[in-house]
This record gives sequence, structure tokens and C-alpha cells, in this order.
Amino acid sequence: MSRIARLLRIARVARRYRLDTFFDDARLPAAPRLFARLGALLPDPRRSRGERLRLALEDLGPVFVKFGQLLSTRPDLIPPDICDELDRLQDDVKPFDTDTFIGIVENSLNGRIDDLFQHFDREPLASASVAQVHAAILQDGREVVVKAIRPGIERVIRQDIDLLFTLARWLERNSVDGRRLRPVEIVDDYQHTIFDELNLQREAANTATLRRNFAGSPLLYVPEVYWPFTNEKVLVMERIYATPVTDVATLAAANTDFKVLAERGVQIFFSQVFEHNFFHADMHPGNIFVDAADPARPRYLAVDCAIIGTLTEADQYYLARNLIAIFRRDYRQVAELHVQSGWVPENTSIGEFQAAIRTVCEPIFERPLKDISFGHLLVNLFRTAQRFDMEVQPSLVLLQKTLLNIEGLGRQLYPELDLWSTAHPYMERWLKDRFKPDALLERLKRHGPDWLEQFPHMPQMLYQSLDQLQRLDRAVRERPTPPPNRSRSRNWLGAALLGTGLGLALPHWQQPLAELPAASFALVATGVLLLLFRR
Repeated sequence: MSRIARLLRIARVARRYRLDTFFDDARLPAAPRLFARLGALLPDPRRSRGERLRLALEDLGPVFVKFGQLLSTRPDLIPPDICDELDRLQDDVKPFDTDTFIGIVENSLNGRIDDLFQHFDREPLASASVAQVHAAILQDGREVVVKAIRPGIERVIRQDIDLLFTLARWLERNSVDGRRLRPVEIVDDYQHTIFDELNLQREAANTATLRRNFAGSPLLYVPEVYWPFTNEKVLVMERIYATPVTDVATLAAANTDFKVLAERGVQIFFSQVFEHNFFHADMHPGNIFVDAADPARPRYLAVDCAIIGTLTEADQYYLARNLIAIFRRDYRQVAELHVQSGWVPENTSIGEFQAAIRTVCEPIFERPLKDISFGHLLVNLFRTAQRFDMEVQPSLVLLQKTLLNIEGLGRQLYPELDLWSTAHPYMERWLKDRFKPDALLERLKRHGPDWLEQFPHMPQMLYQSLDQLQRLDRAVRERPTPPPNRSRSRNWLGAALLGTGLGLALPHWQQPLAELPAASFALVATGVLLLLFRR
């Protein structure tokens, strides 16, 4: 389909679902303004704006469906009514020809399908916008699923992304909320996300890591990847048999303890975020199953690890402290933590920011804790911070979206779920464990090799620091007041000497104190003296 034909089709779909109501025609260029005013002559739409947008995206095809799914992960930018509706987008599309699927597998794995598998099911298990899945049995009898990328999908995606960029730039220039919603940034984010999904080896690596993180855990099971049969175009992994998490009737018939099931979902989320720093960021109900063989201790199973989130160590720390401070209603600390973390500019007024946070949070806390949406609280907090020029951070957005999914799912399973009673002790314990001697030593061992690697450069750094101190001393003689940077430079030099001394001692940390290198004692002692005696 040509670019012009595609644009005309988009225009027809936009008119059918009255997407003209999303824009202020007074700010549109001449041609689109005429289109919008002609649309205004049509009867008022009966469906909500979110539903109309969802149906339009479904009508435009799988690439636009994927884009809508990404939009639903941006509650920081998209209004809640639209976000909730886009969450309902389905990724089921017409399967492509099985012989074509077999050809992709045979070319990718350099073998005939009958030699690769004892049995291959020609009827697809599932068909999505990017890939298709078939069941099979390996030659050794293990049951597997085989996933392959749709043929020609990369070309289609590139064409539609170019078109989406055109529409996003136009929207940014002409929509009332164009700049605030940053559609070009969203399309760019989508571009990276969907092309990552085209690499099945990346998904396989994510799956293997998540499986290793929960090895032996009673909370979550992740299928095994069979690496000899996996590459960028084909993924072969263990087939699982379990109940979809949305099949509440079957789970109830098995006498599943829904309270335990809901609480375990919360535990899985916080384990991924704070213990492993590697969380499944696409945990919608279609990717989650339940093994209720032991109904008193049900176990989750997760698939489709194409989208994974991680946080920096600093973001982990500040996020945990923020959440604890919020539920203690210590709004000043929340404001200070946002500034310390760099989430908002240093020149932000703590008092004004504190008042804005209090305005958002206090009405929420007038309700019982079990009725408070943890995810929506985080969304509202980030929206408030954006008024103070908070940068949108993709990792935190992924996290809040995942939390919304987990919390929503947990309350569907067990409406009385009090997420805070599960999460609060976990985060308190995580913060305490972070500063235990063993944890500090572990971090010292982790970063020690980097310090040792930099050690040969220390003489030059020390020389430069001493030279700077001499320059400051000369400045003292020339100016009546001491320069403020002298103490700071001495502190920096003291910290550098202290760190170097500790770095030298690190490889010998298990030896008796008397056997540690003499140089480490000298450097540590000099550093401490510089830090203690500043005058």
C-alpha cells in the first residue's frame, strides 16, 4: 500500500470514529480544519473517546495496535479514561500460512522440520502482530512451543513508524495538548520497543534471566529456553500447562486461596524490583498463568518477557524511601528526596513542592489503606512532579505501569487486598538490609576492582589536587576572605586518599589486620587527617 493510500485509509478511519473531536479546530491548519468542521456536521459520537480511539487503532492494523498498547503504558502522559480503554487492546490477529512459518524455522535453524522435531502441530497456538506460536515435541520427547517472527513485518513496521512520526509532528504542532503529551517522544520510544521485540534472542535472554532469578521459588515459575533451537528469528521454549489468571471460575473450582494468590503477586513484583532489579514490564493477564495443583499455595507462571524494566541503584533507593515517606505522610521528605535524586531541578522550591504533594496525597489517605490504589498514587505523584519540570524517566514509567497491572489484577482476584500491608514491611526490610555490614562489604568488593584499576592514575590526580590547593593558598593571600572552595578541595583530597587506601586493602580483606599493606594504612590515615583537621 502506497503512503498516499495509507494516509487516505487513516483519514477514513478517523472520520468513522470521529477522532476529529480530539482536536481544537481553531488551531488546525486549513485542510485539517475543514475536515474537522465537516466531521462536526455528523451526529455526536455515542461511544466514549477512549473506546473510539481503541477501535480506530484496531481497525488500522497490528502495528497501530502495538502503538496503542505502548500508549497505555504512559499514564503519566495519557488521560486515565483513554489509558484504561487502551489497556483492552487485543493482540490477536489472523495467523499467517503454516508452510511459511515452517520455512522460517527451517531456514533459521538450518534443518528440516521433521529432523528438528518429533512432532510439529500445524495449527497455531497463538498469533500476534509481531510473531506466531506453534506447539511441537523435540526429538527427546520434551514438549515445547515454537515462536517465529512474521515474514515482512520489519518493512511494514518501518513504513508505519514513518507515518506515525509524521502524524506525531503534526499533532505536536496543532493539538492543544500536543507539547504536553510529547507524541514524537512516544513514537520514538515505540520505535525502540517494537524493534527490540523483533529480536527473539533478546526475549530468550530475558526469559532465561527471569527464570534464574526465581529458580526454586514457590512464587513464580518461568519456562526453560532451549538455546540450540533459538536465535533472532526463532524461539523454542518449554510448553507450560496452567490456568489463565483471568479464568477465575476454574481457579475457584480448584479451591484456590485467592488471598494468598493476590499477595504472592505483590511479593513477586517487589522481589523483581528491589532484590533482582529486573522486572517483567508486560505483566498483563494474557501473559500470566496459575498452577493451582496446591490450592493453598498457588504458584504463578509468566511468559512473553520481551519487555523488561530495570532501575539504577539510586532510583531503587530513592523510590523505596519515597514510598515509605508517602505513607508516613512526611511530604517534606518526599519533596527533598525528589530534589536529591535529581528527578526535579535543584532550584525547585521545597515548600511549594511539599504543598503540591500534600494536596494530592491527603484526600487519598482519608480512605482505608485497602482502598488506596498504590499505582494511581504513584502516577499522581509523578504528574504533580511534572509541573515542577520533572523529566519523564522511561524506567519509572514502566515500573508504575507494571505496578498498576499487578495491583489491578490482585484486586480482581481478592478485592480486600491491602497492598500496603504487604509492601511496607518488604521495603522497610530492604532498606535495613541495604546497610548491613555484609551488604556494604559486598558492594565494596563489587566496586573495589574499579578503584584498583584507577589506582595508577592516582598520583596524577593527587598532584593536580595539591596544585589546586597551592593555587587556592595564593588566592588567600591576594584576597581578604578565604575562598569557599578550599575546604571542599581538602575534603575531596581526603576522600580520594581514604578511598585509595581502602581499595588497596580490599584484596586482603580476609587477612589479619597486621598483614594488610602498609601503604593502605598510610593513605587511609592521611585521608582521615585531611577530613578531620580542615583548618
